This record gives sequence, structure tokens and C-alpha cells, in this order.
Amino acid sequence: MKTKATLAKISCNNRLIRRHRLSPGPLALLLILAVIPSALLAADTFTSPFGQKFIPIPAGEFIMGTEDFDQLAKEVDAKRLQRLQKEGPAHKVTISRDFWLASTEVTQDLWYRIMGYQTGRSKRWERADWAQIPVSRVSWDAVQEFLEIINHMDDAYHYRLPTEAEWEYAARAGSRGLRPFAYDEMADYAWFRANSGDKPMPVASLKPNAWGLYDMIGNVWEWVSDSYDFEYYSVSPALDPKGPEPSIRKVMRGGSYHCTPERVRVAIRGSYVQQRSLSVLGFRLAAEKK
Repeated sequence: MKTKATLAKISCNNRLIRRHRLSPGPLALLLILAVIPSALLAADTFTSPFGQKFIPIPAGEFIMGTEDFDQLAKEVDAKRLQRLQKEGPAHKVTISRDFWLASTEVTQDLWYRIMGYQTGRSKRWERADWAQIPVSRVSWDAVQEFLEIINHMDDAYHYRLPTEAEWEYAARAGSRGLRPFAYDEMADYAWFRANSGDKPMPVASLKPNAWGLYDMIGNVWEWVSDSYDFEYYSVSPALDPKGPEPSIRKVMRGGSYHCTPERVRVAIRGSYVQQRSLSVLGFRLAAEKK
């Protein structure tokens, strides 16, 4: 149920749109989402039976991929820039349904409670803050086993990996450009090589993005549900894209604690084979109502 304050804020936004003659579309949507998310989103957050907090992500439109390669060219050399063409062409995507996304990456504590075993480097489990470190060294296939277990624990929500489009939409949180924050503010929002000591850090220990999501960029790369195709963006559907035909290579997003600054961006894409794992690769949960 919407509170009086929320309804008043929605009314204010409607007047603002009319005043500036904004037709319904991406600009109007971004304006609304930039102003009212704290009131609307906080009302619909939930905590799962296994203790993970989830943030509601409203349906909407955004521009997916890198729009400004000229700006990116200021951070990378020509050879690297050519390899990053997989981040284009930038294209409009519509996420047609609301969904929920975990406020943080899955931690070592949550993984151990669900799966009953440790994975990855033993020294990470020996740290004093081991419980809040994002789990890594988990294959895409192992994540499917994790999902099967937690989906028997909740009658209200179904848990899954986000699609690549859902992931980037949530990471951008209504923003456009290379990052949802200024370059010189990177250390306030993201763990990367310059501030991490080249090791994963406890989740939610830096600032969240505008929608209350922590570590969407940096800390560990995150598996998404899509298979990988270098040229997929050129043929991707505009409505709820779910990736190319299934293959053994799956997409990973967001960069990690080991990355240099030019890789700490919302459109950065990587891939890895689904049966294998990396020490810099973990995951984040999405949810939808059953």
C-alpha cells in the first residue's frame, strides 16, 4: 500500500512531467525513477527465508551497452578499444516486468549455509570477515544447484540469476554513460585494484547505487543467466532479451577487485565456460513472485 508521502511524491512528479511537456518514454521514466525510488522501492523490499535482502526493480527502458566509445578511448588504448566493441552497438531495451535483485552478492556465509561446503581459496575462509566476503570459485553449473535448493525454501518467490539486460538495467539505476558515478568517485562505490589491496572485500561496505544495490561494479564479477555471443547486441530483441541460443559460455558482468579502473564500468562484458570457476567470479540473485 502506498503511503500519503509516496502518493504526494508521485503527484509531484506527474506535475513536473506536465510542466516540462515530457512525453512518456525513456526521459520521463528516468526522471521519475531518479526522484521517487527511495519511497517506492523501500516499501517493497523483502528478506528471503535464507536471509538475503532483495530490492524491487521497476519495469522500464534504458540504453544498454556502451554509447560513447570516444569517451572510453580516453581510458584505453586503440587495441583494447577494438576488443571492447562487444559492448556495442548501444541499443534501447525494455524490461517489461518488475523483479527483485539481491542488494549484495551472495556471501561465503550464505553459500556455506545452503551448500554445506567451502569453495575457493582457503585463506579467504580464514579471514576474520570471511562471512561477508562474496563467494567465488563457483561455476555457473554450481549456481544452478544452489538455486534448486533455495527454490524449495520459499513458497512466495522464485529465485534465479538475472538476465544480462536486467543486470545492466539495475546497475545503471536510471543513469547513462560509462559509470553511474563520476570517475573520481569510483573508490566510494566500487572495489577495484587501486583500493581493494587486490582481494575481495566485505559486501555493502561502500556506497550503494541509486536503487540501493551494493557492489554492482567491482568486488567480484557476477554470473548472469545468458549465454555469450560477441555479436548478440546487433540482433538482440528490444523487449526482455534473454541472450542468444544456449552455449557452454556464459556471461559475467561488473568487473572485480582485481580490475584496473577502465574495466570498472556498467557495460563491461566477459564470459567463461559454465563448468568452470574463477577466484574473481561470484553471483547475485534475482527473484520474482511465483
